[in-house]
Amino acid sequence: RWETMPDTPQIPIDVAETDEAYTVKAMIPGVRKEDIHVEIDGRQVMITTEFKKEAEKKDTRMLRSEFSYGFASRTFTLGHEIDRAKATAKYLDGVLTLTLPKLVAAHTEALKIE
Repeated sequence: RWETMPDTPQIPIDVAETDEAYTVKAMIPGVRKEDIHVEIDGRQVMITTEFKKEAEKKDTRMLRSEFSYGFASRTFTLGHEIDRAKATAKYLDGVLTLTLPKLVAAHTEALKIE
């Protein structure tokens, strides 16, 4: 199930899965990595950032502006819980890559009855 917050610019993503982990690639060009935030809660992942507008120069007139500015986010739910302790994030050339290992459930053992 993929869901986003209403009236918020969407961050485009690709999601791939192996038996052990998910790999999420999010296209977030033009921001500093310090302005990107990732939150993981069980199976839910939220990516947020802010696209900041450069200050206009006094002697320059903007003829056309098609860039989006403001907050952008993407929230989605994966099929398995994520092992947050082993999750990693890298940001290179405008692409955020998350490696999200699946949480492995502890093996259950039969309870010995005395």
